Amino acid sequence: MRRRTAGDAVKGRFPPGIRYMAGAAFGFSLMSLFVKIAGQRLPTAEVVLARGVVIVLVTRVLLWRAGIAPWGTRKGLLLFRGLFGFAAVGCFYYAIAHIPLADATVIQYTNPVWTALLAAAVLDEHLRPVEVVGTAACLAGVLLVARPSFLFGAESAHLDPLVAGIALAGSMLSAAAYVTVRKLGESEDALVIVFYFALVSTVGSFPVAATEAVWPTGAEWLALLGVGVTAQAAQLLMTHGLKRERAGRAMAVGYLQIVFAGLWGALFFAEIPGLWSYAGAALVVAGTWMIGRRGTSGAASA
Repeated sequence: MRRRTAGDAVKGRFPPGIRYMAGAAFGFSLMSLFVKIAGQRLPTAEVVLARGVVIVLVTRVLLWRAGIAPWGTRKGLLLFRGLFGFAAVGCFYYAIAHIPLADATVIQYTNPVWTALLAAAVLDEHLRPVEVVGTAACLAGVLLVARPSFLFGAESAHLDPLVAGIALAGSMLSAAAYVTVRKLGESEDALVIVFYFALVSTVGSFPVAATEAVWPTGAEWLALLGVGVTAQAAQLLMTHGLKRERAGRAMAVGYLQIVFAGLWGALFFAEIPGLWSYAGAALVVAGTWMIGRRGTSGAASA
């Protein structure tokens, strides 16, 4: 008889959908790091375009190798998923380039709350009590990391209200995209969903990028490639996760990206978190653990 390993214990406690979503959070955090590097000088539309082109090419090859037609069956809903995702990415990338990485990520990752609310209205999904507690812990962690002045006083750092508003709009648009992915998972292959998102992003960003394009340096070319590759991997992981888990619960695991973003900000941009941020990160991890544990889900099957 084979001995039970630590890996088996993790697989037993966390269902596949949650593991996919945790991997997606790590992949998206790497994408954000590359966006931050590229966005120091390059326009947001150019970064979005580069990401779209890489994902379109890679996904089209994967579809061809798998023998899957790229156009899917629910073309209208696929198009809406692409539009929601394109608008959300544009908002998020703009915020990353103009405020600290951790702050942009914190605002973006209010999207599990919007996802849960929208999923309850559209998909008739409801958070269970333990998931409500876990989500509340995550939101409390977000507040500790962001430390808004209306709660923590005038000594708290102020973000540009316009940039913060754009970031929040991106978070809400992300929620609409994720709920759409959840619905599409009933009939569409994950690669088809990712392909539509990338195609719409490429077509949508090209006109703006063409008018304000800046020729990248060698390091910026590598950063743009990194944006595309990590986004491709994270998109596939997220799409597989959302096909296996209820939308609100699955997206709450994405709060882990806040922890990763804090790490990248400290390592690469000297954005050193304070004690409040560490406390917030601890709450995020604890809340994510509560939400992700098997036995509290009633998760949808693949």
